[in-house]
Amino acid sequence: MDHDGHQESGLSKSVWSDADFPEMGWHDATVHGLSVQPTDDVLPRLLLDLDYIVRWVHPVPPETHFSFWVAPATLVFDDVWDLEGDLDFKGTAPDLEIDGVHRLVPGDGRDDLPLWHIEGHAFDLRFRASGYRQYVRKAPTLATRQALPYADRGGCAFTEVGFR
Repeated sequence: MDHDGHQESGLSKSVWSDADFPEMGWHDATVHGLSVQPTDDVLPRLLLDLDYIVRWVHPVPPETHFSFWVAPATLVFDDVWDLEGDLDFKGTAPDLEIDGVHRLVPGDGRDDLPLWHIEGHAFDLRFRASGYRQYVRKAPTLATRQALPYADRGGCAFTEVGFR
């Protein structure tokens, strides 16, 4: 293991950015918290506390279920504007799992601030932002579920430091 990655899980570094977008995927990542944070600039930041699935591990017979390398992470979008979204929990316990994160070309000539779409199983967020950074806060853990137990992940946090 080097100082920024975690060789066993395949994680190559602990801090990622929108330049890494093609290599990243958030499918089934669990969101534990969301914060819109004011800044000294005009535009706020959007922070998500999530369990990032670093790698899905295929079952080896006689096992029949996947296991997962999972780590708590903070996903931070900068210069956020036009934020809109929906939550839909109708009769179910809140379970915010991401289906996908999409970077879209808005088509209005403002390509410097792409349109981001975080599509979830029970929520939907759309906003403009200049980019993002994702901080993997702890080394990944091999787990039988896609989300870490709350106590194991250190509760809800928006820390912007990658593990070492």
